[in-house]
Amino acid sequence: MTLYYVISAVLTLVLTALNLRHLIPVLKSKKMGQKILDIGPRWHKSKEGTPTMGGLSFIAAFFVTIIPVIAFACANMGETLDIVPAVLTGLFALGNGVIGMIDDRTKFSKGKNEGLLAWQKYLLQLVLCSAYLFFMKWSGAITTEMYLPFIHKSIELGIVYYPIALILLTGIVNSVNLSDGIDGLTSSETAVVAVFFSFTAFFTGNLPLAMFSGATLGCCLGFLVYNFHPARVFMGDTGSLFLGGLAVGMAFMAKNPLIILVAGFMYVLEAISDIIQVVYFKLTHGKRFFRMAPIHHHFEKCGWGEIKIVAVFSAVTLLLCAAALFLDIMPSLPR
Repeated sequence: MTLYYVISAVLTLVLTALNLRHLIPVLKSKKMGQKILDIGPRWHKSKEGTPTMGGLSFIAAFFVTIIPVIAFACANMGETLDIVPAVLTGLFALGNGVIGMIDDRTKFSKGKNEGLLAWQKYLLQLVLCSAYLFFMKWSGAITTEMYLPFIHKSIELGIVYYPIALILLTGIVNSVNLSDGIDGLTSSETAVVAVFFSFTAFFTGNLPLAMFSGATLGCCLGFLVYNFHPARVFMGDTGSLFLGGLAVGMAFMAKNPLIILVAGFMYVLEAISDIIQVVYFKLTHGKRFFRMAPIHHHFEKCGWGEIKIVAVFSAVTLLLCAAALFLDIMPSLPR
């Protein structure tokens, strides 16, 4: 398992960095630069024109790596390796990346930072998430039992499982998308989440999860080479929706979907802060609960630098992942 993990991580890291070296000039030549909203922090205007859709680099690296690695593992292990959840999760993540790419391309065609309409994006995501759940259930990769983290028990939800799972899938994917607002934040947080799923994979003997988590870690670290502050490229919705699909998909591969709410709590906090801001704004007729939402922008407005925000958010993610690992994953292992 260790060999497959290392190969997945190292190859995706190297390929992502190499891809970006060639992709950034192409994005610049095609004038695929980020549009910055006037309502954002004023210092973000200096980022105007930074190449976006850089997520294409690690999407390519992920599949160029993971397909032959899984094929090699299957050749060595044969029928003892169940790759169906991995294949479905890979397609799910790719589907989210395609939705993100359509969104990014729509922004360029409109010439402003507004892509697909909200209902269009959510409809596409609903169809994709429904298909993912259908085929995961059809293949036997999931049941209608939901494992409860920290309680170490599963409850049979029956048909109620599906709306809960749909909310979880779409919620996490869009929460990761919301976190992509400052240099290196989404890459750093997702790298930590990938490490958590790496430990989970090794403790539970889940080889496909090990390969996926290793590849995800490599993608994030390779992208950080060019995305750390000051960023030379942004991942765009293409990249953030793809990473969101991987993050929540790995939770389903681990047969512990709700654990992503703990390991990825900082993603969730971004979405919660955005919802609170909108609701409070409407209820108070124009007042704001936060200085700006999502919450990473609130801290920017409070005077925090981007590097400090990334460091603090990543550290909190690390602590939460450690808590999930030591209080849920390890105690639930067979004695």
